[in-house]
Amino acid sequence: MPTPIPAVLAVVPRGEEILLVRRANPPDAGLWGFPGGHIDPGEPLAEAALRELQEETGITADSGPVIDALDAFDRQAGTLRRHFILVAVLCHYREGIPQAADDALEATWVPITKLRSGALDLSKDVLRIAEAAIAMQLHPPSD
Repeated sequence: MPTPIPAVLAVVPRGEEILLVRRANPPDAGLWGFPGGHIDPGEPLAEAALRELQEETGITADSGPVIDALDAFDRQAGTLRRHFILVAVLCHYREGIPQAADDALEATWVPITKLRSGALDLSKDVLRIAEAAIAMQLHPPSD
């Protein structure tokens, strides 16, 4: 049985839009989701999220609070190959134009209305996490 692998998701709202990438690699190859990936040993979650965001999209941001944590399973022919624990980190957009790089096939700002319409093939929980990020952007949690 594979050991769970910790990873981060950089969730970047900008008004009523959210930054998404179309994934090149499993799990969820070909699906739209948030930029993200592995956490280097000793690397804090916030730094990992900002690094992955920069590597995959060229976007710079400031890190915010953790939104949620979720599971992603990479299965082949019903056999579990890898289990990722994804920590979604709210990131506050600073600058940049999305450019797909690293393991992203495409990178773009997507209106939340397009996510709600079902027009894109999304990874699990993308709409729920995007809605939470936009709500947190509008109403930041109090300390």
